[in-house]
This record gives sequence, structure tokens and C-alpha cells, in this order.
Amino acid sequence: MQRFRTGDQTLVREINLSSVMHYLHSNAPLSRAQLAGLTGLNKSTVSSLVEELLARRLVHETGLDASGTGRPATLLEINPQAGCLIGIELGVGFISAILTDFIGRIVWRRLEEVDPYDQQAQTIQCGLRLVDEALDYANACGVRLLGIGLTVPGMVDIDRGVLVFSPNLRWRDVPLGNIFQDHAGLPVLVDNDANAAALGEHLFGVARHSRDFVFVVAGVGVGGGLFLNGSLYRGTSGYAGEIGHTSLMTDQNRPCRCGNWGCWENVSNQYSLIERLLARLEVGRHSLIPKLRAEQDAPLTLPIIKQAAEAGDAEALGALSETGAALGLGIANLMNIFNPELVVLGGAMSAVGEFLLPAIQSVIEQRALPDQRRQARFLLSAFGPDANVVGAVAMVVEAILSDPTRVVRATA
Repeated sequence: MQRFRTGDQTLVREINLSSVMHYLHSNAPLSRAQLAGLTGLNKSTVSSLVEELLARRLVHETGLDASGTGRPATLLEINPQAGCLIGIELGVGFISAILTDFIGRIVWRRLEEVDPYDQQAQTIQCGLRLVDEALDYANACGVRLLGIGLTVPGMVDIDRGVLVFSPNLRWRDVPLGNIFQDHAGLPVLVDNDANAAALGEHLFGVARHSRDFVFVVAGVGVGGGLFLNGSLYRGTSGYAGEIGHTSLMTDQNRPCRCGNWGCWENVSNQYSLIERLLARLEVGRHSLIPKLRAEQDAPLTLPIIKQAAEAGDAEALGALSETGAALGLGIANLMNIFNPELVVLGGAMSAVGEFLLPAIQSVIEQRALPDQRRQARFLLSAFGPDANVVGAVAMVVEAILSDPTRVVRATA
């Protein structure tokens, strides 16, 4: 039998606190009277809610609104100095860590390369060390810490904080939430990287005012964050959005890391871009790439491909165009299926997004249904390759916006 939510006065107050926080996040600065009008609550209730949020240092007063008649109204907004948050992205071959204020501005960051074939425990230990560095920096600055967000490429049980399966990391059933929470002594939230990136784009980026959009994370893998009807869509088990493992191709010569054949990510991730460019070089085509690799004593990477493309290298631009076309095919399908108002591309591949964009848009024009295509915009993430780690922070911010009582009242 379906159960319906009920609530006592405490729950009703928590809901009202959350409503005030979300309105301030989306529309600040606002006065108490404006908040009363938006929420439908009476002015005395709003004043009581605001006093509690002020006591928790989640909002602050930011001046007067003298535009109307009568006494100027005091304006309120989210307090950027409410506290700091740690974001960790466990990627394939790297770990990214940031410390931000409460509105997502980065105040400290580290990027550590790791061997993707290292033992799981070794990679996790590197992540814990970066958390320690962030904690040390925050403590030296005298700021309070509000929590840690952790993103991983793969399927996550968000209630337990467990990475269920990551094809690209080759990890299964890893209790990341408990590991990091026991180490740091702070609340830890764990989610799929694309889901987190979608939330970050909604709170802080180009999808801030969008209720229906799809976030495409493209790097070693391709994943999707489905933000539909104003919230993340997770599916029955919480694993929705594995768009990179939709079967689009029938003529691939190798299986995907998930074990299947024909996966979209196999032809649209950064490895496929590198393979296309290497194939062009192997048949003797002239390119700046060998010179750039020799000068930097480096393998073929996205930064080198970007350098070559910026210099007008025809082979780099050709490989980028082919990869953009493969991305565009999947994005056109997403537009046809979900009819979003916006599709956002982020992750490592967005570093070369300006060179992928023409082919992506050309294929969308050819393959997306005209009505869906006309209604949807395609944009690059405001955070580019940082989309996932900013999303890690956004997870904690959204949890506090939804339940401000998670943050204790200030003692001074």
C-alpha cells in the first residue's frame, strides 16, 4: 500500500525554512515582506524563520531597499561565508579536490594524477590525503566546515554512500561514504559524477533557471544527469543517466569497459578522440602533434590536441569534428527522448568544447526532431572540466538548502 507523507510542526517548520532558503538562493536579494509574498506565509512567521537562518549564519542582511514608499526594507541574501565545503572527484587517472564558500566560489584546489591501474586502497588513500590538505587550509583560515561531497563515475547507492559499480574504475561495492566520513569526521554525500554536475550547473551555472535539462559529462566515459521537472531523475534503483552505455553503434571493433558492444561512449569519449587522431598520424598525414609531443615529452592528451587545434592543425580539427559528430548523434537522441529546454556539455572533453561544438550542432540539426530542436539550447558548462567537482560541492549545498537545520546555530 502506498504511504503518504505526514508531518508535525517541526517538519512543517523545516519545510518553511527550506522554502525561504531556496527563494533566497534563486532570487536574492529579497526583503522579509517579499519572502512573505512569495511563500504565502504571514510576515511574523517569515520573520521567525529569518531569525533562525540568521542565527545559523546561513543568510545575512545586505542593505536597504528604498525603492518603495514608506520605511526602507532590509534585504537578505544567502551568506557566502556561512561555511566552507570540500568537493572531491575520484576520476579515472586523477583526483580533484576543491574548497569553496557557500555559494560555490573556489578558494583552494588540488589536482593529483593517479595511475588508473593502482590498487583501489592506494587511490582512496590519495583522496583522503587531499581531504586532509583541504581541512588544514580551512582550519588555518578559521572557517567552519559544512560537509564533503564526493563524486565518482558509476552507479551509486546514495542512501548508503556506496559505489555499486564503476566500469571505468573497475570498482564494485565500495563504501566511500563511510570511509571518508570516518576519516574526516564530517558529513559525506556520495553521488554519480554526472548527477552531481547537473546539480552544480543548476545551482551555480548556466542551468540556474532551467527546470528541464540534460547534463552530459564527457571524459574517459560519458554519463548523463537528468534534471527533469525541477529535480534530478534517478530511476527505480537510483542508477538512471547511464547514457554512455546506450547502444548506438553496431560496427565497433572492441567492447566497452562495461562488457557490452556498441556503447555510445566508445565512440564519443576522450579515448575515441585520441584514437582518431593517432589513426590519422599513422598514415603519414602532416600535423603539429608530433612536434608538440616531442617538445613536451608527453603522450597524446587533450591539452596537446587543444594546442594543435588552436594553431589550426587540420588533423586535430578533423578528429575533433568526427568526435563532435558522434557526440551530436547521442545528444540528438536525448533531445528526442526528453524534450529538454537545455543540454549542457561538461567534463574533461569540454576543454576542447569550442572545437566539438560545430559538428555537434550540425548533427543535432540533422537528427533531432524539428520541434524538440527548436525548443532546446545546447551550451558548454560554466565549469568546464571542473563540472564534476563543483557538483560535489553542490550536493552539500542542496542538502543544506533543503534542510537548513543540518547546520548548527552559531555560538558567537
